[in-house]
Amino acid sequence: MHPIVRMIDANANRACEAARVLEDLARFVLGAGEVAAGLKSLRHDLRRAIGSALGGAGIDPVMLAAWRDPEGDPGTGLSHEGEVRRAGTPAIASAAAGRLGEALRAIEESLKTIDSGRAGEVEKLRYASYALSRRVELALGTGRASQWRVCVLLTESLCTHHSWEEVARLAIEGGADCVQLREKSMESGELVERARALVGIARPAGVSVIVNDRPDIALLAGADGVHVGQNDLCVRDVRRIAGSGLLVGVSTAHLEQARRAVAEGADYIGCGPMFASATKVKPVLSGPSFVGEVVGDAVCGRVSHLAISGITPENIGELVGAGCRGVAVSGVVCGAEEPAGVCRALRAALEGAERG
Repeated sequence: MHPIVRMIDANANRACEAARVLEDLARFVLGAGEVAAGLKSLRHDLRRAIGSALGGAGIDPVMLAAWRDPEGDPGTGLSHEGEVRRAGTPAIASAAAGRLGEALRAIEESLKTIDSGRAGEVEKLRYASYALSRRVELALGTGRASQWRVCVLLTESLCTHHSWEEVARLAIEGGADCVQLREKSMESGELVERARALVGIARPAGVSVIVNDRPDIALLAGADGVHVGQNDLCVRDVRRIAGSGLLVGVSTAHLEQARRAVAEGADYIGCGPMFASATKVKPVLSGPSFVGEVVGDAVCGRVSHLAISGITPENIGELVGAGCRGVAVSGVVCGAEEPAGVCRALRAALEGAERG
């Protein structure tokens, strides 16, 4: 059997295996039926193109099968450390995407010696694979997001009883496991220094730091992530700036926005507004039922969420009843005489519901 034919056969198996891994990630992890269907079609189209090219060249498929020799193939013993372990689903997708593209290119080049027309078909499949792989990789996000219980949005102007630094320390003492820097009007130079200072307070306590709106500031400060609204940078543009270096959260007000954010690769979603708030007035409330929709949704339910707006120890029970697992709060903590006590009460309500 000609070595070129054996190259095509081996890479066809490799490409289909990689496509199947991506297809299953899209199907079972992401719930992305359209992407899964696209990858399934790619596998079948590839087999059809190769079968037509080899059949046209008079290659007997039974003879080809007989020439397969995994026991004697020196390539089966070649591996490196990166192939032995995967850090999570994003790493699985990245490895499969790379393997798929490489195998399709090898098939394309090899087919040029047999059937240039079919080689052109494989070239189109290769470009299609890049688009489908990208959708899977982006949708999986970083895979590092935790389900925070209490995230405190820090704005200095709301800190009426303590300095912003002391509010941060007291919130962390009370059980806040995430703090988000939200200073809309602060100049960039001051903002990056503020973010660095907040990281210095939170990181030793194992508390995550998120920066509002600004992936550049988050990266410079060594923060854990960035949070964007519907009118800010989209998730893909944040990834172009930060890659997997930052968690990305997205504000959403209804299920369609939440699903879109998750499909684009948000690591967590903000859900709201839940209740009326003096901090940020919204004409329409999403309400606690929105949290219930997110938690029960096959797509959105797999990522972390934070309910936001007007949440207090007095009304958090409504959110708990809807299945809420985490909240983002601002004025109720920043403006409190005892920020630690407010955070303890919020966290106790969430954890009490889980234990119950």
